[in-house]
Amino acid sequence: MLDYLIQNASLPDDRANMSIGIKDDKIVELSQAQNLPAHQTYNAAGNLVTPPFVDSHFHIDSTLSLGQPRLNQSGTLLEGIQIWNELKPDLNAEHIKKRALDICKWAVAQGTLAIRSHVDICDDSLLATEVLLEVRKEMAPWIDLQLVAFPQDGYLRYKHSVANLNRALDMGVDVIGGIPHFERTMSDGAASVKALCELAAERGLMVDMHCDESDDPLSRHVETLAYETQRLGLQGRVTGSHLTSMHSMDNYYVSKLMSLMAEAKLNVVANPLINITLQGRHDNYPKRRGMTRVKELTQRGINVAYGHDCIMDPWYSLGSYDMLDVAHMGLHIGQMTGVAEMQASFQSVTANGAKTMNLEGYGLEIGCHADLVVLQAKDAVEALRLRSNRLLVMRRGKVVAKSALKVSDVMLGEQSETIDFRL
Repeated sequence: MLDYLIQNASLPDDRANMSIGIKDDKIVELSQAQNLPAHQTYNAAGNLVTPPFVDSHFHIDSTLSLGQPRLNQSGTLLEGIQIWNELKPDLNAEHIKKRALDICKWAVAQGTLAIRSHVDICDDSLLATEVLLEVRKEMAPWIDLQLVAFPQDGYLRYKHSVANLNRALDMGVDVIGGIPHFERTMSDGAASVKALCELAAERGLMVDMHCDESDDPLSRHVETLAYETQRLGLQGRVTGSHLTSMHSMDNYYVSKLMSLMAEAKLNVVANPLINITLQGRHDNYPKRRGMTRVKELTQRGINVAYGHDCIMDPWYSLGSYDMLDVAHMGLHIGQMTGVAEMQASFQSVTANGAKTMNLEGYGLEIGCHADLVVLQAKDAVEALRLRSNRLLVMRRGKVVAKSALKVSDVMLGEQSETIDFRL
């Protein structure tokens, strides 16, 4: 007897009329068999059932802080950093935790059950680190939350970053972060990449660096990141996030660079909503798009995932934590409107993110965790087109969020506004 059975499901790989059987929080049946005995049954009615969404790059410590202490009048990256530094002295544990828990609930309601969040360790109190470690523990039944020790003000540029980052890792932070393009010199940036990768090798941890988040084509720290990954045997454990300078580089150099990245098995995370907003600010016309070369990296066989990055914070005043919005923007910026390219965009907010985070038991196969989302769409392309309603969100075999399916929704492709999030 199954605990839960989902019938008449369409899967992202185009399998149809599938039955997904769940027992003891695992998928134990995946076939076209009908009328399997189960304590509870859900008829997906041909709608798309997918593994949960994954946000591969986010900043929980700053989210939902919009307007505190002031708004970003220019909308630029540097003013955002300045505002964040003005806010940090006034942060308190209660405020950080409330915002973090609120955004986690938004995520679950939208079917995002895995988040990699960078946390600023340049606050010497490490208050946000301490609070988010508590949130990680409290939200574990609903979300896989990975934390990255992120030296926002520079690993070498800020005098306490080296000590603070080690303290954060000792407290239990999962991933080593960096921001080489924000160091004082190019050589300092390269030195920070080398030191942080060596620390990761020593501690057996993953690496995820804000890398070359710039319009400067000479910001090439990802080259150093690929080299250090190879040198230290970190293949598959290292991620370069943003990499926006690649949209400004000449094609000859990029052809060499992508080969180095592929050899190192680097993961790449682009943040379409934020990259298109913050980059190209010094351009008149023509304006650069701002996002890294997602299409070319994907064609090269490099794992590319998407992140939401920011929601209602000093850098971005919008956002609802819908990863389909992120993928929708990404396919437009990257001109990825071929059928296979749109399917790849869907993978960038699901399976590719799971690979970036090294999530175990992720997917819709027998033996995987019973974590899934039922979308009001017949396939991945329609889900992207409509940013489809989440009909059901399941975590470890338990329904954690749901919304109503209406006849008018089916006929008109409209989204229901009712979401019942259960915690």
